[in-house]
Amino acid sequence: MTPPTVSSSSRSIRVRLAGDAADRSYTVVIGSGVLGGLGAAIHSRPTDSVNASRAIIVADSAVLVSHAAAAEASLQAAGIDTQTLTVLAGESAKSVTEAARLWSELAHLAADRHTHIVAVGGGVVGDLTGFVAATFARGLPFWQVPTTLMAQVDSAVGGKTGINLDAGKNLVGAFWQPLGVVADVNTLATLPEREFKSGLAEVVKYGMILDAQFFGWLETNAHSVMARDPAAILYVVERSVALKADVVERDEHERSGLRAVLNYGHTFAHAFETTAGYGVLLHGEAVAIGMACAARLAMELGHIGADIVARQDRLLESLGLPLRAPCLRHTPAEKLLAVMARDKKAVAGRLNFVLPERLGHVGLVGGIDPSLVCRVLMQSLLSDCPA
Repeated sequence: MTPPTVSSSSRSIRVRLAGDAADRSYTVVIGSGVLGGLGAAIHSRPTDSVNASRAIIVADSAVLVSHAAAAEASLQAAGIDTQTLTVLAGESAKSVTEAARLWSELAHLAADRHTHIVAVGGGVVGDLTGFVAATFARGLPFWQVPTTLMAQVDSAVGGKTGINLDAGKNLVGAFWQPLGVVADVNTLATLPEREFKSGLAEVVKYGMILDAQFFGWLETNAHSVMARDPAAILYVVERSVALKADVVERDEHERSGLRAVLNYGHTFAHAFETTAGYGVLLHGEAVAIGMACAARLAMELGHIGADIVARQDRLLESLGLPLRAPCLRHTPAEKLLAVMARDKKAVAGRLNFVLPERLGHVGLVGGIDPSLVCRVLMQSLLSDCPA
């Protein structure tokens, strides 16, 4: 499988929602320099037959004077009045306190149901802003402008929004699809190395759960990806979005169980993030460790062989991702299990895990002996935390 060349300025992937949701279908625009077209895209997407004339940008502090400013310029060039609100970068911003502050800011600015809310930044600002947009005035039109790899390949697409509680990650949220997503790969040039690597965990996930050929391409092209080769990065984003869009189209609200496959590694990962403290591990780092745990659990259950575990480990390591959670080395496995019991896939406290059955295919497995999960966890609480 070879990536497309960077011969066109953009590519569009349609997220085609089914049934009564068809009118909420939207387009993900991916490319180099596409941020400049944001204003035209919003202006041409009416709500209740009213063209956009006002937008409120919510940006994290890391991109305020760069990508958020470029988004504002594009909106203003399209004749759209703008205001900008800022949230701090980092997982701690996904809080009840920060959501309440944004609700109050929107009320102060007299935002109404024709005011478009535009999230500019990484997955945290997208999740937080999407939840605020979903709940203020019972729903405001919402746009995603992801500027991190994690957000471009995963969190900006699919309509999951939410905030964290001390009891667990993303326990409060809503499904609220954006009107559109504008993913400018040029924004990734300013992304710190650790943040870039973190996003690659979700990319590996797509290969493990849905596309063995894509997994093989990542194995062969890991060096080009790590060097941020433009063609490789464009392909990584495009393929990841296409795979996620296909799942979301068929199971928007995670009712059939199909969309649950996107949570591969996440039951472990969310427990790691919650217990360590939000921000100690980046989300992608926790997901990488969670996938390592999930693969070992699958091997212990006889679902896959050691060769699949080894291939996943090698790919994660070649992309600079951790396989262990040493910052939790003194945490009892039972404490992590208790956090997992609050996971959204748990039923009556009984854990369900997304586990690989072969490369490119996973299944939802329940009824696993907790002692086996504890053993896998203890194998993952060794060596050093990422710097």
